[in-house]
Amino acid sequence: MNPEDKDHFADLVKRVADERDQMAFAMLFDHFAPRLKSWLVKRSMTPDEAEELVQEVMTVLWHRAHLYDPARSSLSTWLFRIARNRRIDAERRARHLREAHEPTFFLTEAPGVDTLLESEERDARVRDALAQIPDEQMELVRAAFFLGQTHSEIASSRGLPLGTVKSRIRLAFERLRRALEEPVSET
Repeated sequence: MNPEDKDHFADLVKRVADERDQMAFAMLFDHFAPRLKSWLVKRSMTPDEAEELVQEVMTVLWHRAHLYDPARSSLSTWLFRIARNRRIDAERRARHLREAHEPTFFLTEAPGVDTLLESEERDARVRDALAQIPDEQMELVRAAFFLGQTHSEIASSRGLPLGTVKSRIRLAFERLRRALEEPVSET
C-alpha cells in the first residue's frame, strides 16, 4: 500500500480513533513527524522547538483522531493546519513573555504627597456619603456590588419585589451622587 494514498491514511486514523491502534499511530508518526519538523524549521523555529511542537501535533492526532474528516481535507492538510496554529500560538506566547519582561512595565511613579492627601480626602468623603444611605438601601447595594448578586437574586433572597430592589438601589446611588457633588467645606 502506498503511504501517500489518502485512503491509507484515513484508514490508519480511523484505527487510531476507534481502536487506539498504536501500530497505526506509529506509522502515521513515522511518516508525518519528520515532514512537520522540517516545515517548522523552515519557518524560523529551532529544531528543538520544532520537535516539541511536532510532539504536540501528534498528541492531538492521538487524542482527537475522531475529529479528522477525510471528506473535508487530506490528513497532511489537517496536521499541517494544526502545526501552523500551534506555531502561531507559540509565537504569541513568546511575544507576550518578552513584552511582560520589558523594563517599561516595571517603572512606576510613586504618587506625590498631594495625590495621597487628595485620595484620603476623597475616600473619607465617599465613606461619609455611604454612611448617609439608609440601611435598607445599603443592604441591597452591598448585595449587588460587593456580593455580585443580580437584582433578581436579591429580590428572591430578601422576599422583595424586583421593582423595589431596583428602586432602592437607584435611590441609594442618587443619594450618594448628591452627597459627593456637594462642595467640600473648608475647616
